[in-house]
Amino acid sequence: MTHVTLRSEFETLIDPYAPVAQVGTGFDFTEGPVWHPIDHYLLFSDMPGDVRRRWDPRRGVAEVKRPSNKCNGMTYDAQLNLIVCEHATSQLVRERPDGRREVLASHFQGQELNSPNDVCVHSSGAIYFSDPWYGRMPVYGVERPRQLGFQGVYRVVPGGEPKLVVDRTLFDQPNGLCFAPDEKLLYVNDTVQALIRVFEVAGDGSLSNARVFASGIRSELEPGLPDGMKCDQHGNVWVTAPGGVWVYSPRGELLGKVRLPELVANLAWGGPDFRTLYLTSTHSVYAIPTKVGPRHEPYMNARPGSGRPGSGPAAAGSAPAAPILADGEMHLDPQRCAMIIQDLQNDVIMAGGAFAESGAPEHARQQHVVENVRRLAEAARARGIVIIHVWFVVEPGAPGVTLNAPLFEGLVDSKAMVRGSWGAAPVSGLEPRPGDFVVEKMRMSAWEGTRLETILKATGRDMIINTGAWTNMSIEHTARTGADKGYFMIVPEDCCSTMNADWHNASINFAMQNVAIVTRADAVIRALG
Repeated sequence: MTHVTLRSEFETLIDPYAPVAQVGTGFDFTEGPVWHPIDHYLLFSDMPGDVRRRWDPRRGVAEVKRPSNKCNGMTYDAQLNLIVCEHATSQLVRERPDGRREVLASHFQGQELNSPNDVCVHSSGAIYFSDPWYGRMPVYGVERPRQLGFQGVYRVVPGGEPKLVVDRTLFDQPNGLCFAPDEKLLYVNDTVQALIRVFEVAGDGSLSNARVFASGIRSELEPGLPDGMKCDQHGNVWVTAPGGVWVYSPRGELLGKVRLPELVANLAWGGPDFRTLYLTSTHSVYAIPTKVGPRHEPYMNARPGSGRPGSGPAAAGSAPAAPILADGEMHLDPQRCAMIIQDLQNDVIMAGGAFAESGAPEHARQQHVVENVRRLAEAARARGIVIIHVWFVVEPGAPGVTLNAPLFEGLVDSKAMVRGSWGAAPVSGLEPRPGDFVVEKMRMSAWEGTRLETILKATGRDMIINTGAWTNMSIEHTARTGADKGYFMIVPEDCCSTMNADWHNASINFAMQNVAIVTRADAVIRALG
């Protein structure tokens, strides 16, 4: 089956001849696909059959819950609890791994919800869901009268009541919904109106400035309407439509169409690298390889054996496993990242510092290291990335510093990095900001004898943006140890400097290539979205 290219960008997302594999069939009507990031299986619902099933390549299809309250859309929260839209009960529920069930939403202003249909989770923990009345129709739900006189979209926060976030007259049947990668936009489609609307998401979670993003998603020749919808890592919108799935650019341009042999109800990325698009359709579930992955959802941070997501470095098989994607483009999830600013102190890189005669100040100027690090740190803070300043600090007389290497001998002889001195202070422009962490050390590596790893584990960070001085010493040692510990090390080479270009290039081009992703500041900023 050949997919349809309407704009050249489409073929950067999926091969126009990408095979469509049927992974299961014989169902009544499948919906709600979601991929478990640790155990690597696809969960999906069969509403008319009132059953929930799972699929994985080893075991195939297995039934996991019957009855399922005719569940529809599903996702996970950041703790890998399953969030489920139930048609038969008109409830949004949380199912914990131990079997406990918690009702998150059932009523609005004293009236029963229609039937929660699709759901997505914001990184703040807030849950957004659509509430058409399909679940009060025969076959797809339980036929019964409606209590609400409208169909809305809601936001619910832990312990709170659902809050209507759209005008109650705006939608006929709100259905699929998804966030843009940076969560500044929320897309919601309407099956009856055959369109997608986009909203701006404010800091308090409210929605505003609604506009039509795409319309006319219908055909007299092929079955299919807007239903399930997902955003990819670049902000393109993939929505079920006539003939399969239509893909729109962030500007609302129709890029192409993914063709399937059945009417498609929903879609979700999965697989060990999240590069397989799973599609639930009328009677079957299909899988298609893609060149692009999904918007990074909060539940994708989960780690094997951690008990909660983000509590340590990613183990083998966790997903997404690495910051480099299959198509070669870097993507970094800000919630997994920390930025280290190491040894950018006056004695290390400034004229007049203890090591000024080494050539370090001149190479730092050539690299524009202070400005590049400052610029990257500003971008990182804006995206919620943890900033950790690592300083080499000794007490007067350098007690406790072993003289087992020329570096440490030179430190003591130069009376460098003494607490309270100008030389130990951070260079101008790189002072800690409120919310930053400061780590002190007396060795080259930022890990040795410090609380660095305690901070990383407490904040759930496993991708380390490693910047500072000197490239072939502190930066390289920190990258080597971080790699050994299981962290993903990213080294923007224009955010590092040493004593001369030869030493810098030798470290960057050889040693560092084996333990880190070597890149530049601008590429890191783009990768953060």
